[in-house]
Amino acid sequence: MKKFVFMFILFVASVCSANAQAEIKFDKLTHNFGKFPESSPKVTCVFTFTNVGDQPLVINQAVASCGCTVPEYTKAPIKPGESGQIKVTYNGAGKFPGHFKKSITVRTNGKVEMTRLYVEGDMEEKK
Repeated sequence: MKKFVFMFILFVASVCSANAQAEIKFDKLTHNFGKFPESSPKVTCVFTFTNVGDQPLVINQAVASCGCTVPEYTKAPIKPGESGQIKVTYNGAGKFPGHFKKSITVRTNGKVEMTRLYVEGDMEEKK
């Protein structure tokens, strides 16, 4: 009987802990830089997120779809209820003017393991 009670308590504890998870929530998933001149090709934005889960959130990686876009992100675990940032810099130097749209894939230990962020804009040709 004692073994049964112990096993039942262990089972309930494991089920409860399995439901505890980190969860990332972004303030926005897309940023539009609008129009900017080819003479100033570097533009930056910040994506803010909050851990709305009940376990620490860890960003494992943030990878851009091309080398002209560089994400920088919070490396330390984000406690439940706290916020962090992903700073994204697009550098259009040497690129053709016109419209662009780039993606940043964010991988976490959260309930949703992968989120895709987007930056876009229009680099205007020098006249």
